[in-house]
Amino acid sequence: MDTYRVGVIGATGMVGQRFVSLLADHPWFKVVLVAASARSAGKTYEEAVGDRWAFSWPIPEGVRHLVVEDAADVEKVASQVDFVFCAVDMKKDEIRALEENYARHETPVISNNSACRGLEDVPMMIPEINYQHACVIETQRRRLGTRRGFIAVKPNCSIQSYVPALSPLLDYCPTQIMVCTYQAISGAGKTFKTWPEMVDNVIPYIGGEDEKSENEPLKIWGSLADGEYGKKIVNNKEITISAQCLRVACSDGHMAAVSVKFRNKPSIEDILTRWNTFETEPQRLGLPSAPKPFLQYFEDPSRPQTRLDRDFERGYGISIGRLREDKILDYRFVCLSHNTVRGAAGGGILSAELLCKLGYIEKK
Repeated sequence: MDTYRVGVIGATGMVGQRFVSLLADHPWFKVVLVAASARSAGKTYEEAVGDRWAFSWPIPEGVRHLVVEDAADVEKVASQVDFVFCAVDMKKDEIRALEENYARHETPVISNNSACRGLEDVPMMIPEINYQHACVIETQRRRLGTRRGFIAVKPNCSIQSYVPALSPLLDYCPTQIMVCTYQAISGAGKTFKTWPEMVDNVIPYIGGEDEKSENEPLKIWGSLADGEYGKKIVNNKEITISAQCLRVACSDGHMAAVSVKFRNKPSIEDILTRWNTFETEPQRLGLPSAPKPFLQYFEDPSRPQTRLDRDFERGYGISIGRLREDKILDYRFVCLSHNTVRGAAGGGILSAELLCKLGYIEKK
C-alpha cells in the first residue's frame, strides 16, 4: 500500500505524543506535519514539547525537527497531508468547529476528542466491533458538502476494556450492566512527575466520565437506520449501563469491574468459548496494528494486572479475568486495556488503517 502523508493536530499533548511514537515506524503512514496551538507554532517539535515529553524513549528522529504549524491555519495544514489525527485540548464547540473545518477542506479527521461523538452520522469506531458503521461517512459527506473530507471518532478510553469483552456476547441479549472503572493518570494527560498528588491516592470523580461510560457503548452497539441524508446510527435501546469511574495511582492502563445480566443467560463455558475464539475484521483484513488475538482470558484469579498485562499485543489487546457468577446480576468479571494505546492514539491509528483499507481515506 502507498504511504499516506499524515498530520498530528495537538501533537504536543500526551495523546499527540503517543500518536507520534506509534506512527514512527508505521508501514502505511508517515508523519509529515505536526500542529498545535499558536504558542507552539514556529518552534521545532522538540522545542515545543520541551521537558513535557512523557515517555522513556526519545522523540522519534523523523519528527523531532519538524517545525510545528498552527492548528488553526487549516488551509495550510490541509494542503500538506492526506489526513490528520486530532487530539487537541480545547472547548467542545471549538473542537467541533475545527474538525469540521478540516473536513470541509477535504481532509479526513480521525479524532481522539469527544466533541462529535454524539452525532448520528459520525462513526465512533472500535474496528473489531462496529466497522459497519463506517458507511455513515457518506451521509456525513452529504451533510458537510464534501467529496473526501469527514470526521471519524474514537470512543472514550474508559469503555474500551469492557465493551470488547461484552460485544461477542450480544446475541445473548445483555440488558443491565454495572461497571466500575479504575483509570490511570495518563488518561488525564498526566504523569506522576506532573501530578504528584496522585501518588498513593484514588480520586472518585472524573468529570463527565460516568456519563460517557454509560452512553457511548449504546452508540457502538447501535444499529443503522435511514436518515435525512442517508444512513445514520441509532443507539441501542435494550441495554442499561450504570457506571462509576475512579482515578487511581497507575501510570497507564484502565481496569474495569463488570457485572452483567442477560435476557438469555449463557453458561460460563459459552462465554469463555466466545472470548477465546473471537475473530475480527481487522485481523481478516490484515491491518498492521490489528491485535492477534484481540482478547485474552486468564484462569489465574490474580490477573489481569495493570503493570503486567496492559501491553498485551503491543497495547492493542484486551485482557479479561475472574469470570464468575454474580449474586445480583448473572456474571461478573474484570477487564484491562491500555488507555493511551487501545483507548486513545492506537485506537485511532487502527481506525485509520480500516478506513484506508475500505477506501474511505484516499491519497490526495
